[in-house]
Amino acid sequence: MTPEFALIERFFTRDASSPFVRLGVGDDCALLDPTPGKSLAISTDTLVTGVHFFADAEPESLGHKALAVNLSDLAAMGATACACTLALTLPSVDEAWLAAFSRGFFALADQHGCALIGGDTTRGPLSITITVFGELDAAHALRRDRAQANDDVWLSGSVGGAALGLAHLQGKLTLAPNVLPRALARLHRPTPQLALGARLLGVARAAIDVSDGLVADLGHIGRRSVHGSALTAVIDWPRVPLHPSLLSVAPDMRQQCALTGGDDYELCFTAAAEQRAAIESIAAELGVSLTRIGSMQAAVGNEPHVVVRDAQGAAMALASSGYDHFTPSASPAA
Repeated sequence: MTPEFALIERFFTRDASSPFVRLGVGDDCALLDPTPGKSLAISTDTLVTGVHFFADAEPESLGHKALAVNLSDLAAMGATACACTLALTLPSVDEAWLAAFSRGFFALADQHGCALIGGDTTRGPLSITITVFGELDAAHALRRDRAQANDDVWLSGSVGGAALGLAHLQGKLTLAPNVLPRALARLHRPTPQLALGARLLGVARAAIDVSDGLVADLGHIGRRSVHGSALTAVIDWPRVPLHPSLLSVAPDMRQQCALTGGDDYELCFTAAAEQRAAIESIAAELGVSLTRIGSMQAAVGNEPHVVVRDAQGAAMALASSGYDHFTPSASPAA
């Protein structure tokens, strides 16, 4: 057996005990049996060292996060996770690193019934590419283009903690010892909101996961609307739920992290006002915080896709809209 296949067999080959998977790791292709009447939801993400994570990132947390950011895409559509593939580019074979990475990866995969069914290993600068497969009723999918004027805008959990933890690692500020662990946990161990996404089917209209920043991601929903003209999301800053770690920093940093910082992987979604009671019931059922932070409105002229209002109702000036791979100094781990 070649070293590559020995590596795959030792660290990444497991029995794919899922009714969705007919054949998993070990052949030229995996064989999947989608549930009759369901549509496949498929998403791919790549994480690159020095861009998405630091070179010395703890491997168990990295294994968790690499899968979590992909599962979060399924959550944003309302899909149930079924399977995934993993393509891993490694500078060398470090068995201790691989054991920890696979431990973090499979702990989250098992939690959500997501079977690893194949992938690839190759040599080069460390990068991780995962493709996830999920299922859902396409008629109720939480697509970005389904928002309507006068919809409420909701946000799960809180935002800003991951960006604050990153700012500390980048040396932009120094967090107190009693604050730092919560911010770093938010950055390194995001929670994909799969149960929430599935429960929102037939209740919410559009959704997106907050990966590049609340303003940037919510802007995609406004831009993609197919109901007439584009929409503007009007957000009330005092309503935005802040991660507790943000209470330890100055107001300008608090605003920057919460509105334009990424990596929180909460769900931001729109729904008709008539669904408020149903959404509050879902929050209680799942034990998840859901906050109504604004509304979708018909865009006027060249109005931006997201407007954030202060406590007096005036539009706030934002230094940036969020993370973009191809803007100068975009790499968060640089």
